[in-house]
Amino acid sequence: MNSKSAKSLDMNDGRLFNKILIFALPIMAMNILQLLFNAADMVVVGRYSGSEALAAVGATGALINLIVNLFMGLSVGTSVIVAQDYGADMQDDVSRSVHTSIAISIICGFIVAVAGFVLCKPLLAMMGTPQNIIDLSVLYMRIYFIGIPGTMVYNFGAAILRAVGDSRHPMYYLVIGGVINVMLNLFFVIGLHMSVEGVAWATTISQYISMILIMVCLARSEGAIRYMPRQTSIDWNKLKIIVKIGLPAGLQNLLFSISNMLIQSAINSFGSTMVAASSAASNIENFLGTTMNAYYNAAITFTGQSMGAKKYDRIDAIAKICTVLIFGTWIILGGATLIFGKQLLGMFTSDPKVIDLGMMRLNVMMIAYFTCGTMNVFPGLTRAMGYSILPMICTLVGACFLRIVWLVTIFSWYPTVIMLFACYPVTWAIAGLGQVGSFFYARHRIRKAAEA
Repeated sequence: MNSKSAKSLDMNDGRLFNKILIFALPIMAMNILQLLFNAADMVVVGRYSGSEALAAVGATGALINLIVNLFMGLSVGTSVIVAQDYGADMQDDVSRSVHTSIAISIICGFIVAVAGFVLCKPLLAMMGTPQNIIDLSVLYMRIYFIGIPGTMVYNFGAAILRAVGDSRHPMYYLVIGGVINVMLNLFFVIGLHMSVEGVAWATTISQYISMILIMVCLARSEGAIRYMPRQTSIDWNKLKIIVKIGLPAGLQNLLFSISNMLIQSAINSFGSTMVAASSAASNIENFLGTTMNAYYNAAITFTGQSMGAKKYDRIDAIAKICTVLIFGTWIILGGATLIFGKQLLGMFTSDPKVIDLGMMRLNVMMIAYFTCGTMNVFPGLTRAMGYSILPMICTLVGACFLRIVWLVTIFSWYPTVIMLFACYPVTWAIAGLGQVGSFFYARHRIRKAAEA
């Protein structure tokens, strides 16, 4: 029985542009909806609990990513190995990859939950979180990390479905969880007069609902991706491949998060008003970033299946299409962000000082945001070809290391908000050039090996 499912998108034949869009649009919608739900957290807490509560939630973002992203990077390994096995039509390998991935997600979820619960207060203090918000930030994080096992399993499950061409069902389940999240936000914060703990509990509950839905989907799936709880175990050969591909991605995310945490520490030094402004602006920027992230997922899955089917000539076309989509998205959404920035920031707060400082950040970020897209999307192509170390090195040097250098030199010499935020586009551009170079190197090696 062939493992191909009627729900799956045939990625190895036919025109690529339309198929990449068909695949990417549900991921894009899912990511945007996730941001809308996250923004709803910020809007509710900012509007009904004040600027300090808004700053308290915003101050946790970099630290949450630091703790979570190392393990979440392993889901990249899941995407690649399942896509390659599926593209090669190796049913038994797909099944072992699926059950190994779910086992990893459960283990990692509990490890991250415990680490986040224990480490959040000392790390927030080390980051220089303002004293008037640190207790609220700790409260938010500890409740948030109770939901991390659900988040981890959901993300690995979504990676499995996307790897076989199903990007719609993860979106559906996230929508359901997100709607429940918003309803619970309103109930806890407005109805029960809770503060940051209300939005934290709403997020945690919605995470577990999304997890349950995606696991039911996998359990009811046909073919090799069907999840059977009794078969949950770790296949050590599959684990090695997942770790080989996913660990460098996770380390890249970790190092990236460390550099962002250092920048967040610098933002904290300007006080809670600046923290609130930066948090609101960051939520708006993420709509552009998360749209481009859909192209990253498309790059991984399409390239992974092309590798499995040994159709290496399609990889160049995938790269060109993703590049065109990056630029188009930047022009449309980046321009809209600059035009309507004040109105968007006004959704989070009515404080004119917070809005003005938020626009300052948006103006700097949008200038060259396409370089951020290049830096994030091209590693997907390279990793799907089996080269995961190169993208990690490019991010380590081009983004993480240079951001630290920027903080101790340029920002130290000129300690202004503009100089702080300018480090983002500068390091995006340098890291992006490195990622493009890594792609061409990996493509050359793949072609050379095929010709041998």
